[in-house]
Amino acid sequence: QVHLVESGGGLVQAGGSLRLSCAASGPTIGATFRAWFRQTPGKELEFVAAIRWAAGSTFYSDSVTDRFTISRDTDKRTMWLQMNNLTPDDTAVYFCATTQVTGRSLYLQSTYEVWGQGTQVTVSS
Repeated sequence: QVHLVESGGGLVQAGGSLRLSCAASGPTIGATFRAWFRQTPGKELEFVAAIRWAAGSTFYSDSVTDRFTISRDTDKRTMWLQMNNLTPDDTAVYFCATTQVTGRSLYLQSTYEVWGQGTQVTVSS
């Protein structure tokens, strides 16, 4: 199946920026949506952003709107999350995920079949 690998996490001061990448390898499949979720210890996965893979339309959680930008290159099978004006509340492990299904909510983790291993983002105050 498709394999996803995230990169780009790290430690940044509040107000700074990071750019996460999610590269896909393995069999080429028709993804419908790819998304970013994040998780902090003891909490459930939180939806961050998603992109309709073919059309490029984007969706964001209220907490990141106007600060984060999701984008993709379909030829490179890569997705990015540009994160600006980071705050300590953005500290989490960030995961990318992909789905082939349609008709399900893109905001739900259960919609996505394949997940990356995660990359840590730490924002210091």
